[in-house]
Amino acid sequence: MRYRWKLASRPAVFVVVALGGFAVSVAAKDFVKPAAQPAKTYPAHDEHPSEKVAIAADPYDTPEKTKIFSVDFREHGYLPVFFVVTNDGDQPISIANLEVKLITANRSKLTPASPEDIYRRLSNPRANTNSPVPFPIPRKKVKGTVSKKEMDEIESSEFAARAVEPHATQSGFLYFDVGGISEPLAGAHIDVTRITDAKGNELMYFEIPIEKYLSAPKKTN
Repeated sequence: MRYRWKLASRPAVFVVVALGGFAVSVAAKDFVKPAAQPAKTYPAHDEHPSEKVAIAADPYDTPEKTKIFSVDFREHGYLPVFFVVTNDGDQPISIANLEVKLITANRSKLTPASPEDIYRRLSNPRANTNSPVPFPIPRKKVKGTVSKKEMDEIESSEFAARAVEPHATQSGFLYFDVGGISEPLAGAHIDVTRITDAKGNELMYFEIPIEKYLSAPKKTN
């Protein structure tokens, strides 16, 4: 079975009529999204020099990195991945129909969860995952509610770009349901397809080896 996730098909959760981006920035005032660097500067990336496009994946898999969130995604079986797309060309590229898959070492194909999927998990923690085994981390008792702050944080942090302008970078988080997978990153890679150039031609697929992230020297503060 092929799993597919498209940015264009996600149902909207909040409709901002009058205040637009101002309302989003106020609602998410407690969350600060990491500043994106050019994709090719991240350890786990794939670059197409001839097409002048690079894509990177930066997993947030440690307590130090995930402290930017108020939601404990790991506790709920989700892995946040900071997703970065850089267009160094002179024409825009379209990512409106972007397809992303995290393929684990055992060939499980995981697609990013929608905000609605995450809300359901947070509001009903016992509805763990589709996996037959529990997420292998001791669980704490959690409340079956989703706060407005948590919803705003998820909405404002997720990757939602539909295009990347020339000489620009777009970024945001993708959330993968890794419940029941003890080491989802070891030996994994991320496949990215359905990116098109200004003429509508599809770019070659991108394959991001996560092992490059795992083997890279860890930064110290």
